[in-house]
Amino acid sequence: MRRGAYERLTASTAHACCPGSSMVALVLLACSLEPASARSDGASFAAPETVMQLTLAGSSTVQPVVEIAGQAYEKLHPNVRVDVQGGGSAVGISSARSGLADVGTVSRALKAEEGDLTATTIALDGVAIVVHASNPVSAITRDQVVSIYTGAATNWSALGGENHAITVVNKEQGRSTLELFEHHFGLKDKILPGAVIIGPNGQAITTVAGNPHAIAYVSIGSAAVAEAEGATIKRLPLDGVMASVENVANGSYPLMRPLNLVTKGPPAGAALDFIGFVLSSDGQAIVAKEDFVAVGNATAAR
Repeated sequence: MRRGAYERLTASTAHACCPGSSMVALVLLACSLEPASARSDGASFAAPETVMQLTLAGSSTVQPVVEIAGQAYEKLHPNVRVDVQGGGSAVGISSARSGLADVGTVSRALKAEEGDLTATTIALDGVAIVVHASNPVSAITRDQVVSIYTGAATNWSALGGENHAITVVNKEQGRSTLELFEHHFGLKDKILPGAVIIGPNGQAITTVAGNPHAIAYVSIGSAAVAEAEGATIKRLPLDGVMASVENVANGSYPLMRPLNLVTKGPPAGAALDFIGFVLSSDGQAIVAKEDFVAVGNATAAR
């Protein structure tokens, strides 16, 4: 309302009700417009609490664990929002270093040149060789994996399977699962160029489930969850050892790795508190439910 209209309204109101009391009317109107935060009865309304965002980014293997843990953590801390992003372990390393993420998620041990970072192990995992559930091949050896991924073996009949060409599925660069796979089998720069390239574990599982002649390698935890949910894949024993959570836990499975939460320097503030939650009994129960090996409070910082 414009000033002139305001003055005319208050003046006419005052004269109509109580002639000669325009000043009283102005005072009463001013009191009625008093902010609620400073009411005359002493009551007040608290300002909204500031919401803090905690960002995690990196490994697709670690992602489902921290997503569920993040939801549980938010219930305990309503003023915190946990934002979880994927992209691969390389993204986890670079995001933690640059500050784009408070915590990087990395499904491997840190390298010597990554000494500026601190890794806290929250779980152990293995990498499974997976094929379609209908594939008659029931086990695989180290030499057979090398033959398939270098292109020396191109047909399932070479492994005692049906006469069908093998569809080889490989991981994109920047994925720690690829690094571990190449290192374990001595395949650095040797994997055949015609392989199907995928990103996260879910993509590899979907590809194999949709192709009876495909072979891929994925997180044991991710594969176990997918199988339980009805995905038409199966894990092949490697050199006679089943790719299972139990065999990762007892150390008998040959292809295993730590799952780490990484910070630039020692963790502090909300990052430290969240990591502590993941290492708590409630957090480790989430780890176990996602078919990874819980480590409890026996953490490894490197």
